[in-house]
Amino acid sequence: QVQLVESGGGLVQAGGSLRLSCVVSGSTFSMNTGGWYRQAPGKQRESVAMINSRGTISYADSVQGRLTISRDNSKNTVYLQMNSLKPEDTAVYYCNLFDVGSLRNYWGQGTQVTVSS
Repeated sequence: QVQLVESGGGLVQAGGSLRLSCVVSGSTFSMNTGGWYRQAPGKQRESVAMINSRGTISYADSVQGRLTISRDNSKNTVYLQMNSLKPEDTAVYYCNLFDVGSLRNYWGQGTQVTVSS
């Protein structure tokens, strides 16, 4: 059974930083694509950043240059370093694993990030 466990959310002032972590179990993590999504109140869930097995990365335009996604295959972990945070970054952040074999998506439980102005 695939499980994703996020940590690292919290409350931070505008301009501050946070680092989210997501530990994946039950999957051949190194072969699959990891990503972060977020959902603000009243809005749809949106993709923030993704990193595939080869290390190719993509970002949403709204976070380019401020957020950095990375992965450590030895720890089955994907990270999201968030710098220069803005109030509009406030959302529940979800870790995602896309299994390239089964074409299934797996989700973590979500972690709240709140940026105060």
